[in-house]
Amino acid sequence: MREVTIYTDGACSGNPGPGGWGAVLMYGEHMKEMSGSADNTTNNRMELQAAIEALAVLKEPCKVTLYSDSAYLVNCFQQGWYKGWLKNGWKNSKNQPVENQDLWKKLLELTQVHQVQFSKVKGHADNEWNNRCDELATGAIKQT
Repeated sequence: MREVTIYTDGACSGNPGPGGWGAVLMYGEHMKEMSGSADNTTNNRMELQAAIEALAVLKEPCKVTLYSDSAYLVNCFQQGWYKGWLKNGWKNSKNQPVENQDLWKKLLELTQVHQVQFSKVKGHADNEWNNRCDELATGAIKQT
């Protein structure tokens, strides 16, 4: 399996408001930058969208380390929140519908194709690739 490193970030101007996402994919000496936007969205949706878009462009099953500054994204997988959601019919611990189900479902499908390890990085710190993703995401907002 090819080993791919992915950095992702989401951003929103207002929450909700216009949003953007950015991703940097690295495989060996190859690097790909991606970004996109949405008119009326939330920061959490953009964080999820960044991971979905990055994983979706992989042409074959890969072993992926995905870095994000989103606790919402990383904790879901590291702490297994999604297992409870699936068991409880997409209800959270307060027995309310899980927010952003459409994106979580797409992301879970992609984690069935790829072996993905989610890792948390500190946002707006000294991580070059997280900072680049932030630039891509905030730049995409300006394109809306």
